[in-house]
Amino acid sequence: MKTLETERLLLRKFKDEDLDDLFEYAKLETVGPNAGWIPHPNKEHTQKILNHFVSGDDVWAMVKKDENKVIGSIGLHHTTLNNFGLVYELGYVMSTLYEGSGFMTEGVAEIINHAFTNIKLDKIYVGHFLENKRSEKLISRFNFKYLSDEEYASRDYGLKKSKIYVMTLEDYLTLGGKK
Repeated sequence: MKTLETERLLLRKFKDEDLDDLFEYAKLETVGPNAGWIPHPNKEHTQKILNHFVSGDDVWAMVKKDENKVIGSIGLHHTTLNNFGLVYELGYVMSTLYEGSGFMTEGVAEIINHAFTNIKLDKIYVGHFLENKRSEKLISRFNFKYLSDEEYASRDYGLKKSKIYVMTLEDYLTLGGKK
């Protein structure tokens, strides 16, 4: 997994030492439910998730450089997505304490750029649950194209109504690449 850097963020592999930062935002009622998972009830729960991140290579820790603090994560998952088959799906969460700061826009722009220029993907999918208006706004900022409404299997809440979008390499290049 390549470490990526923006003006204010370091996007890197999760480390065992990230437990406290991850738990700090994963326990918030305002974070997990928007992404389909329950707020973490304790650090043991968070440790299991962190172990998965550390052993994998598809979720970047989003580190606010001036605080050296993990404030969220961005994933690019090679997964089966409903009728679309095997795809690369973008996913992201961030502490609500940092909302409205542009950090997620900055981080997602860097991951999209990495996906198309370094990994050489042809397309990226993304979705949001109908009630997640902040995610919908972020997706529209990047001009993803709407595909369909789908029932999406969330981690902890079963099937949820979602909107699914796609960005192709051509879309990315037409829009001038990196935001």
